[in-house]
Amino acid sequence: MISVEEALRLVLAHCPTPTTEFILLAEATGRTLAQDVFADRDLPPFDRVTMDGIAVQAEIFQQGIREFTVAGVQAAGAPALSLQDSSHCLEVMTGAVLPGNTNAVVPYEQCDIKDGTATVHALEVRLGQNIHRQGTDATAGDTLVKKGNSITPAVVGILASVGLAEVEALRQPTIAICSTGDELVDVDQTPLPHQIRKSNVHMLAAELQAENIKTNLFHLPDEPEAMFTALREILKSHEVLLLSGAVSKGKFDFLPQVLARLQLNLVFHSIAQKPGKPMLFGTLPDGKTVFGFPGNPVSTFVCYQLYFRPWLQQHQGLPAKKATGVLAESISFKPNLTYHVPVTLSLENGMLNARPIQGSGSGDLTSLLPAQGLLSLPSDKVEFLAGERFPVTLFSFAL
Repeated sequence: MISVEEALRLVLAHCPTPTTEFILLAEATGRTLAQDVFADRDLPPFDRVTMDGIAVQAEIFQQGIREFTVAGVQAAGAPALSLQDSSHCLEVMTGAVLPGNTNAVVPYEQCDIKDGTATVHALEVRLGQNIHRQGTDATAGDTLVKKGNSITPAVVGILASVGLAEVEALRQPTIAICSTGDELVDVDQTPLPHQIRKSNVHMLAAELQAENIKTNLFHLPDEPEAMFTALREILKSHEVLLLSGAVSKGKFDFLPQVLARLQLNLVFHSIAQKPGKPMLFGTLPDGKTVFGFPGNPVSTFVCYQLYFRPWLQQHQGLPAKKATGVLAESISFKPNLTYHVPVTLSLENGMLNARPIQGSGSGDLTSLLPAQGLLSLPSDKVEFLAGERFPVTLFSFAL
């Protein structure tokens, strides 16, 4: 049995270097950028009008002229016009090119236009007002987004603005999520008194969907030969196995021996923690990765958050997120294990206040409903006092 810290270190040490692929811009949100993005031209690419109104020469207004003959209309998306007479003006629309020989835009709200003449009521007209000058955001060749960044909707907008219909991103792993146990039935079935519906696989799939990763769900029967045959087939098209159940020491916990037949390099099997003590982790000869989570739902969820999610973040080139929380109320825990406590979180005086959630054990899925994170209490203490600070793992939906 190894420590929590050593387990995480080993998991991350066995994280493969990701490869890259080109994906369509419409499919890029949430992925990790694998290329630097450069401005292909100045941004904005021209002096851009930022308000509907009239374009004038500011110097003429400053000479006391308040009435301007309207010489035409500069529409957005149209080639630039040019003002031929400084006593005239051109109507301009937001997003349009600033007409030549003009240097200020007066909003419609500050002028009246009647019978082809614009009368300006503004108290002042400043040189360059309501104009977004060419190249003020970036110049051609500037780096706009560096590789390694997550592709957010704002980044998608930048990618579109520089003409990247396809973008290079880190390739996501193909993941199979497998439940085990003959007591499990599908969600749409009515369980017999001795059965329960599958929940862990759907919980894990939902977590990965929040990471913009699609998964495939499978069920393994409590029979070694059938389990071996199913896993061998699943591994043909998946790089990562997330297994829930059958990793402890029960008479029907066949996964360790089946995985051994598949030539699993067992990195560890048991962590000094609660919940999730029997967790299993290893790799296969072809580089594929196996996470075996205990079957109780809270154990599965805790192990996903503490070990697989950091593995996935490293695989996708994303920085690890670390935080600490202040224990809101004193608790005690006597076994020599790291205790992962589901907590609700609130920000108080610039610190995360972590309040433990009372549950009835690792089988109590309902205790996760209000949870926003896990507070990890170290194994070298039995009393944990209110006001003490401990590491906290934030759930994705709590960020």
